Amino acid sequence: MYNVKLTKLIDKMELENLTPDIDISEAEINQSEINRPALQLAGFFDLFDSDRVQIIGNVEYRYLNQLQKQNRLGEIFDQLFGAQIPCLIFCRDLEPLPEIYEASRKYNIPLLKSKAKTSAFMSEIIRWLNVELAPRISIHGVLVDVFGEGVLIMGESGIGKSEAALELIKRGHRLVSDDVVEIKKVSEVSLVGSAPEITRHFIELRGIGIIDVKTLFGVESVKLTQGIDLVVKLEDWNKDNDYDRLGLEEQYIEFLGNKVVCHSIPIRPGRNLAIIVETAAVNHRQKKMGYNAAQELYNRVTGSIKQKEENQE
Repeated sequence: MYNVKLTKLIDKMELENLTPDIDISEAEINQSEINRPALQLAGFFDLFDSDRVQIIGNVEYRYLNQLQKQNRLGEIFDQLFGAQIPCLIFCRDLEPLPEIYEASRKYNIPLLKSKAKTSAFMSEIIRWLNVELAPRISIHGVLVDVFGEGVLIMGESGIGKSEAALELIKRGHRLVSDDVVEIKKVSEVSLVGSAPEITRHFIELRGIGIIDVKTLFGVESVKLTQGIDLVVKLEDWNKDNDYDRLGLEEQYIEFLGNKVVCHSIPIRPGRNLAIIVETAAVNHRQKKMGYNAAQELYNRVTGSIKQKEENQE
């Protein structure tokens, strides 16, 4: 299970810490789901997930005012904060009532405040936590943004992945990661790749050494993260292998349960890998837009054969 520091959430969401006297340096969040504790404020705590970030909006705040008049705030927040929630966030710049401050200090639960509207804030925090807490793996490869398509170049060590990436960078595309790619599963259909912080923006070229792509080619030549849309596997040419020459049926590779289209590209001297990768990216983009060149050719051939048969009759 992955965790994210509460201090990182505060910085990212631009939250105001209303209880700076409470130590949050070691506080962590391990759930991407959040909760608006409406039922809990009414006293119903069955199946309450105390690991979730708790958010108060206008509706809950109005109800809190009623509880204050009934002198029940202390009782409810003893139960809520006693469950050791990560934090309580007030949206719309709402100010916690004095009884809530008292209970937060009693149980060491930080109170935070956001100026954002509740629904917009919830959408953004869920999106961000889904990425930060997503399942992840590290693989050997090179990730490049080619015409907006995330192309993961894989293959044995020394086959030419980094050289292909360098040529793509010179042609105006952007490097995400060389050698090690960290892949996160942010949804059932989306994978996002990034570079480990220690190797970010660097490429290793055998015979030359390490180069800093950002310094040599400028900030427009690198990118921090990129969705993975296509995998290109480089392999040594083998005349006995039967390579796909039409592309009617897609081949896939699986990462973290998600399937990604995969092309196996045989390597021979004189082949321009950068152009091949560019063409694969554009062709994949075209297929996503509804046009398949291989299928079009197949339709033309079958149509021509059918026309000849009709003419012979």
